[in-house]
Amino acid sequence: MESSILAAASVARASVPATVLSPLFSSSRPVVLRTDVAGPSPAARAVRCRAAEGSVLHRLDDEMFNSSEVIQWESGKSINSIAAAQGIRIRRRCRPRYPSEGVGADRDVPRNVLEQIIWDKEVEVSQRKAKAPLQKVMESAERAPPPRDFVGALDAARRRNGLPALIAEVKKASPIKGLLREHFNPRFLAHLLPLKMDCRLTSSANSWQVEIAHAYEKNGAACLSILTDEKHFLGSFENLETVRNSGVNCPLLCKEFVIDVWQIYYARSKGADAVLLIAAVLPDLDIKYMLRVCRSLGMTALVEVHDEKELDRVLKIDGVQIIGINNRSLGTFEVDTANTDMLLRKRGDVIRKKGIKVVSESGLFTPDDVAYVQNAGVSAVLVGESLVTQEDPGRAIAGLFGKELLH
Repeated sequence: MESSILAAASVARASVPATVLSPLFSSSRPVVLRTDVAGPSPAARAVRCRAAEGSVLHRLDDEMFNSSEVIQWESGKSINSIAAAQGIRIRRRCRPRYPSEGVGADRDVPRNVLEQIIWDKEVEVSQRKAKAPLQKVMESAERAPPPRDFVGALDAARRRNGLPALIAEVKKASPIKGLLREHFNPRFLAHLLPLKMDCRLTSSANSWQVEIAHAYEKNGAACLSILTDEKHFLGSFENLETVRNSGVNCPLLCKEFVIDVWQIYYARSKGADAVLLIAAVLPDLDIKYMLRVCRSLGMTALVEVHDEKELDRVLKIDGVQIIGINNRSLGTFEVDTANTDMLLRKRGDVIRKKGIKVVSESGLFTPDDVAYVQNAGVSAVLVGESLVTQEDPGRAIAGLFGKELLH
């Protein structure tokens, strides 16, 4: 059984030694073996990755093999330098697979919350992969029930209600606001903002999350977003699986900080129908490859941007169906819904021409907030904090939209 992707043909750069490539930041891409000899490169390289019950066929074309990132990497340029040239502000720390990428003293302290999350995620994913290798996870993903139509659910909800479709988030906590609900496992208290949490609170397993998920669905949510980051958001993939197996019919977005394709396959194995890809974290080549992995699994990728530069990068990538505009600044972490309006004023024509759906994320608390981003041109909103902090998160949906939603 093949556990790696084998390039079937040669490439044009005869002077470059044979090398082993993975995506720039995604170390789980099955290894691509390249044998460089003289002669033209083919139009496309068909590669096969077999799982226990079926196979996934990817096509790695010349654009991907001969991308500027790969050329720069082959010449010894550091991964963070390549990312910085694309405007990526989140640095990476653990890069043992790339000898050219040292860990300097200037990177001992993360510059912001997202960078800390990503550094922690690198360690977490490495540990998870040691316990569950990619091939095993791919086989589990192949056996999972078919994915549900995330985009179709958003479109249907928007037509039913004449309002942006709701992606309602099941969320325990955040590194900025601390604990959002009291139903959580207290073993995490020592890590996450301990001064804001009450160690006397007790755990109620996952029942509260299932109840909230069903309440969201009953009150008109088109899709659900499930936080899976443990260290900073008190989420888990087990929560995702529990909600999926509880009888909820809504498509599920795995709200994870994806840095490796292993996470995408793992999310699918746990019942996710969509995943989040953050442009502030992932280079263009990784986004392209991860989009192909998502398509091969029948999943939807919600590609998140924060500013104009990230949006322009994403708009140049083929295959993007949904873009999420995060209204939270990476620099100050302040929230301003005007970010959605500003980006759609500047790039709305291009987005509409490409047929891309837009989701506004963060800072939505009132019907006026929803109306504001609707007028800006969004198809959906992703809301967590303003719902999950309410006594009845399901009923809070009517308060957010100014009316009860049809479902």
